Amino acid sequence: MNTSQTNFHELSGSQGDHHLDLYIKALDSANSGIIITDNNQPDNPIVYCNRAFETITGYSRNEIIGHNCRFLQAQDRSQPERKLLSDCIEKGLDCKVEIRNYKKNGDLFWNELYLSPVKNPQGEITHFIGVQNDITARKKAEHDLIEEKASVEHKIQERTKELRENQIFLSSIIQTVRESLLVLDPDFRVLSANGHFLKTFKVSSEETVGKILYELGNHQWDIDLLKELLVKILPTNNPVIDFEVEHNFPHIGKKLMLLNAYRIEHDGQYKDRILLAIEDITDRREIERRKDDFLSIASHELKTPLTTIKGLVQLLQRMQEGGITEKYKATLMKVAVYVDRLNNLISELLDTSRIQSGNIELHIEPFDIDHLVKDTVDNIALTVPGYEINVSGKSGAIIRGDESQISQVVNNLVSNAIKYSPGSKKIEIHIAKVSNFVKISIRDFGMGISAQDKPRIFERFYRAGDIQKKFPGMGIGLYISHEIIANHNGTLWVESEVGEGSTFSFTLPISKK
Repeated sequence: MNTSQTNFHELSGSQGDHHLDLYIKALDSANSGIIITDNNQPDNPIVYCNRAFETITGYSRNEIIGHNCRFLQAQDRSQPERKLLSDCIEKGLDCKVEIRNYKKNGDLFWNELYLSPVKNPQGEITHFIGVQNDITARKKAEHDLIEEKASVEHKIQERTKELRENQIFLSSIIQTVRESLLVLDPDFRVLSANGHFLKTFKVSSEETVGKILYELGNHQWDIDLLKELLVKILPTNNPVIDFEVEHNFPHIGKKLMLLNAYRIEHDGQYKDRILLAIEDITDRREIERRKDDFLSIASHELKTPLTTIKGLVQLLQRMQEGGITEKYKATLMKVAVYVDRLNNLISELLDTSRIQSGNIELHIEPFDIDHLVKDTVDNIALTVPGYEINVSGKSGAIIRGDESQISQVVNNLVSNAIKYSPGSKKIEIHIAKVSNFVKISIRDFGMGISAQDKPRIFERFYRAGDIQKKFPGMGIGLYISHEIIANHNGTLWVESEVGEGSTFSFTLPISKK
């Protein structure tokens, strides 16, 4: 395929519009996923995707437009194909790769991607077009064929033995399995892994079966507590029940697991297989912790301003006899500040409650998004002198939505950029029109967000451990912002690296006349 010669600018007039409509319908009818990115926009965002691309990835168009294509690789960033794609885009070359991608639900799929530049009449690259096909089934078939050829003679020899032990094997599984399940040989080599294990830890069967347990995923299962369980405890011939292990996996973050292990027994003898059941209790333990943290934080955050207000009011009462002084006015201003702080906390809690109950109201009116962003930023700048908040770009677009709620989102994101960048005084905001969406990006140069915290940053009451210790708050501002944008048929996401700052971006559909 050579799409570098494709030039939609040659279409003009009613005949051109007819051809363009025909081309778009043809693209939408294709079985292959097709995207177009705008090379003139920062970060080369996606401006078009066909229906097949939505079907293959599991994302809707609203969640795709405005993103860079790399979002499909999630945290799996070490693939050499990513560098090859980047080099071809920089040099304006055609490219074909087979790369691991992840669907919206987290499922792994293999993507065969063809990428080509699109040039204008002057020979300048204006866009890139990508065509992708899901080749997961082909990959699996190739692997299965190789395995089948290598094991066919061995299967014939082992078949009779497997039939005799099958009943015992299934009985042992019932005694041990809870969620993820591995079957190991005496050398701790994986003989089989169930689908739940593969999905939970985002690996494929060919990456797991036949490998030493400790070497799985670039040695990410090389865990001291796990070795203690298998090498010291299990050989005592006692089953291991609810052995708790916590480990930080490079690609999926920290996991808290309950391990249960059992040796297969037959006629009083321990056979050469070990069943290892793994229950992921990370979310359950996190919910318990966040519930306790929320009660503690809420009581502290609400109690502190109330106590201060009470003391200041008592002071004002004693000062009334001497008339109103400058000290009296200053004290009154402090009262107002703490009242506003308390009011904001209560408003956020009420917004969260309304979102959860589905009773949040939208007052839909058309408004100029460019003016809204600049007005909101100007108001924030007045309260934080000394900060350099730069707004660039424009969309010239009219949005239909709740103007006050969108302003609240911008205010939350810019305020967070200031709050979590204690060593920096610079904030960059960019406005752009991407296809039929407006994209707003707020970039800071602060502490950044870890890969472990990033997937959960928009969850209700979620706060990273190191942030919770340094900065006050209840962890609901980003949750509210995410829900507001979702209610406006847009998408809010973050790109960040620890120590290099964060970029929060959201898209909103442009109003049709």
